[in-house]
Amino acid sequence: MSISISARSATPSLRRTTVMVGAVGAAATTTAAAAMRASGVHLAAHGTIPLPAFAQFTFLAAVVGGVVVGILNRRSATPRRRFTRGAVALTALSCLVPAAGGDDLASKVGLIALHLVAAAIIVPVLARQTAY
Repeated sequence: MSISISARSATPSLRRTTVMVGAVGAAATTTAAAAMRASGVHLAAHGTIPLPAFAQFTFLAAVVGGVVVGILNRRSATPRRRFTRGAVALTALSCLVPAAGGDDLASKVGLIALHLVAAAIIVPVLARQTAY
């Protein structure tokens, strides 16, 4: 006999997973940003971006992703596919901002890399929290 837990009843697990992946993503992007700065990459878009902002925005992105997963689990027949497609599209769109607004080429590349690092950590974990 196997016990199956529905994704619809996994709300506390989704919350916990969202907070955990948000914290891991925030730590990773902040560490990477600090390493880039230490190696001489300016990481600026119309002014220097404070180091804590990398953690704050990464964590916020994870929370938004967790909310989207919760909504899709309740209202979509194919929540994993919808979440993954949406997350990939939003990641691509988020890369346009530093591409257009980074102060120099190294800053643009560094900021885009940080967006991709955050997405690579957050999206697969949250996608596993969706119902098939």
